[in-house]
Amino acid sequence: MAKIERRAFIKNTGRLAAGLATAIHVGGSSAAESGRRIKVGQIGTAHAHAGGKMATMRKLTDDFEVVGVVEPDAAARKRMEGHAIYRDLPWMTEDQLLATPGLRMVAVETAVSELVPTAARCVAAGLHLHLDKPAGDSLPAFKKVLEAADRQNLCVQMGYMFRNNPAFQLCFRAVREGWLGTVFELHGVISKYISDDRRDLLMRQPGGTMFELGCHLIDAMVAAMGKPDGVTPFIRRTRPERDQLADNMLAVFEYPKATCTIRTAVVEVDGGRRRQFVVCGDRGTVDIRPLEPPKMLLAIDRSQGDYRRGYQEVELPPMPGRYDDQLAELARIIRGEIQSPYTSSHDLAVHEMVLQASGMSVD
Repeated sequence: MAKIERRAFIKNTGRLAAGLATAIHVGGSSAAESGRRIKVGQIGTAHAHAGGKMATMRKLTDDFEVVGVVEPDAAARKRMEGHAIYRDLPWMTEDQLLATPGLRMVAVETAVSELVPTAARCVAAGLHLHLDKPAGDSLPAFKKVLEAADRQNLCVQMGYMFRNNPAFQLCFRAVREGWLGTVFELHGVISKYISDDRRDLLMRQPGGTMFELGCHLIDAMVAAMGKPDGVTPFIRRTRPERDQLADNMLAVFEYPKATCTIRTAVVEVDGGRRRQFVVCGDRGTVDIRPLEPPKMLLAIDRSQGDYRRGYQEVELPPMPGRYDDQLAELARIIRGEIQSPYTSSHDLAVHEMVLQASGMSVD
């Protein structure tokens, strides 16, 4: 089993194509030494990742000073006020938050339908963003937000949760540095089982489970392979007698020398244990399964750095939390210590593919 310490692992993963920086700092000393904690607020508590993002920002005390949270829905606010994640935080209106002296960043964690409109208002106020996924149902609206942010040199960090996962980091490195040779196949699965009440919630947004879950792996696919030439969605509904939720979906992405497939369903018992991301080339294979906590097999036809020829299990460094490295990375971007790791062109390409793979319009 190949073993590598976390610090060395992250250093060795290098950079993704198109400027993806993989140097990561978690709750580190640079912020503490400089005293430049970033004032941040959160708008919305409805997103599935909202609580996790707030808990992480409150944990990373060297990087962030949380000034408040906005929840315009009175019933939702009442439910969340007593929750430990939000305890002792000021609750305020959006106007109050955006007018907070020294505010530099907002985490946008609303319902999906409100993500991009809220992001647009935050960018207009001159603020950096952590914007949760997926970026709404309008590609032109998302493009306008990215263009406005670029004009002001603001970072819009998308909340795709595998970007800083060490297994994905090493996978991207293996593809980029040619360890796998010519990639001819990529296969991803991200499924789970949800209850009837969760099905009802998903029915409120278009695009089914590919839009909700598959977007994470589409982001990783584009990071590894670039933008595909085309995509064909296959949309299935396993319970038409109950509802019209697209709960079993497949998308096939076309590249000049490869085909890539992303599968996602919300009717798979204990589906999280079978989540996977596999990249095959004519000189090697990366097999990540499950995705969290990640386990990884690597097969290569010749030694590469710390990894020997043949099939081997890679011992990955432990993750401090699902969102820690990503949000700490955003703090470093805002302080000007590193460049933004994912470009706006990457994010726009990902969202275009997400919409098409979900059977949605990109016009």
